[in-house]
Amino acid sequence: MVARAKDAREMRQLRHLRVRKRVTGSSARPRLSVFRSLRQVAAQIIDDSRGHTLAAASSLEPALRQQLTGKSKLEAARQVGVLIAQRAKEQGLSRVVFDRGGYKYHGRVKAVAEAAREGGLEF
Repeated sequence: MVARAKDAREMRQLRHLRVRKRVTGSSARPRLSVFRSLRQVAAQIIDDSRGHTLAAASSLEPALRQQLTGKSKLEAARQVGVLIAQRAKEQGLSRVVFDRGGYKYHGRVKAVAEAAREGGLEF
């Protein structure tokens, strides 16, 4: 049997599964999940006990896309963090569990988290 090298995507998914064994969202404290692609970033707040997405924000949304014209990906991540915090507050949520999605807590993932904290979310 030949061992094959795993690509970066597979390794991220394995890291994410390892973290998800311990990090789960409840209705009292839902999970703030971050996803980033090469160009975009998205965040959603999930109640894992019911399997429902309570709030979501993405850099692909038309309102954000107009604001982000000519801005960096890091600035887009900050705006997504602010927007997800605002939408969580509208739902009456203030405490969440942060799920970095297997990515390093660095760069755009960190920018989403810090902006969400500044927006009033606690984690």
